[in-house]
Amino acid sequence: MRITKYGHCCLLVEEQGLRILTDPGNYSSLQSGAREIDIVLITHEHTDHLHIDSVKEILVNNPVAKVITNASVAKLLGAIGINAIVVGHEMSHTEEGVTFLGFGTEHAPIYPLWGKVENTGYFIGDRLFYPGDAFYDPKRPVDVLALPVAGPWCKISEAVDYALQVKPKHAFPIHDGGLKIMGGSHKVPDKVLNERGINFIALVEGQTVEF
Repeated sequence: MRITKYGHCCLLVEEQGLRILTDPGNYSSLQSGAREIDIVLITHEHTDHLHIDSVKEILVNNPVAKVITNASVAKLLGAIGINAIVVGHEMSHTEEGVTFLGFGTEHAPIYPLWGKVENTGYFIGDRLFYPGDAFYDPKRPVDVLALPVAGPWCKISEAVDYALQVKPKHAFPIHDGGLKIMGGSHKVPDKVLNERGINFIALVEGQTVEF
């Protein structure tokens, strides 16, 4: 599996010849140059994960690409003429030998009734767990964890404890667009997780790593 970070939560995941683009939101811009995309995977409707203009541009540039998402996002996209394959909690879809399993139903709490939307995490190819905006434990072995590390619903102690709970072999940061703006770092998960046997890689925008 080959993963390139396009920024914040936007990743290019290459697995078994399939090219998957996750959460093209308004905190990232490299998605505008994405080509040969097979799947656009969207976890929820917040604009840092679903930037409508970016999705439209991606689908124009990649006319055979399919969208996989949950029912709430599919409804929003359907209203503007974009079809999607719905994969919600405990649902699955296989594309060219790569399976997408859906986990979870709710965005992590920001504040009561604030930002409460459907969020679906996805297990991709039985290797990568990409949780979106939630600390959902899929309760199965995880090879690679895309670890949310910052945001109005997340603090770093919770992120580290989540990784220790899931126990992946490898982890890298997502949901860190705000850290880029504010000049933050990944010192805490880098130290704690690596000391406890989880290979944490502080993946940065434009960097590629293979697992």
